[in-house]
Amino acid sequence: MNFDEYKGKVIFVGAGPGAPDLITVRGAEAVKNADVIIYAGSLVNPAILDMAKDDAKIYDSAEMNLDEIIDVIKTAHEENKITARVHTGDPSIYGAIAEQINQLRELDIEFTIIPGVSSLFGTAAALESQLTLPEVSQTIIITRPEGRTPKPSKEALAKLATHNATMCIFLGIHMIEEVVEELKKEYDAKTPVAIVKKATWPDQEILRGNLDNIAQKVHEAGFTKTAMIVVGDVLDQQSGEQSKLYDPHFAHMYRDAKDDE
Repeated sequence: MNFDEYKGKVIFVGAGPGAPDLITVRGAEAVKNADVIIYAGSLVNPAILDMAKDDAKIYDSAEMNLDEIIDVIKTAHEENKITARVHTGDPSIYGAIAEQINQLRELDIEFTIIPGVSSLFGTAAALESQLTLPEVSQTIIITRPEGRTPKPSKEALAKLATHNATMCIFLGIHMIEEVVEELKKEYDAKTPVAIVKKATWPDQEILRGNLDNIAQKVHEAGFTKTAMIVVGDVLDQQSGEQSKLYDPHFAHMYRDAKDDE
């Protein structure tokens, strides 16, 4: 990117799941070149800020409301400065960028978005798991339980669970009993569950169990936030058929099938 073109503009940056070296190269360059950085301090690893210029102005959005965030951006825009708005994971998933973008458009302030590695994928890596397996699940449902933020009734956990697909649940660890109760309406009680707290951080923790016992394990471990819940038979890595991709008997545009000798 030519960052001279972004003076007076906003760059939304996905900072990745936690480990500072899991920010993308483009995202890191945006942080390095920004004159103003507004970062989600409750979730983004502060080590990301070590990349910032010495004279960059840094704001923690955990202490700010939307109007205050926009005021900082407006001032930077008027001063022809580059603003990096740094969100955890990928900003398109529960990142609250839509409300910021709507105001930027009203103010005629240009912006761009740099995607990031979601905590979902940091979680899968920590679990050493493939989230899709042939004959087990070819679908991943990304959702959250209803809390203070309402959900459409058709997206209730119990309704999504009818698919028995792999389900990745954000922002639900503090209400694990309610989550399990809803899931058990459709999943078998012995369905594997894995929970990763602070995926890719140095203090990452992993719990494994099933729908019958995971709530008790969560309470015993003291998990209350920043944890991803993964549910599904894909967590049993012995299940499922091998994929066709590398099957010697399966032909595709790059490879001919081999006959048994």
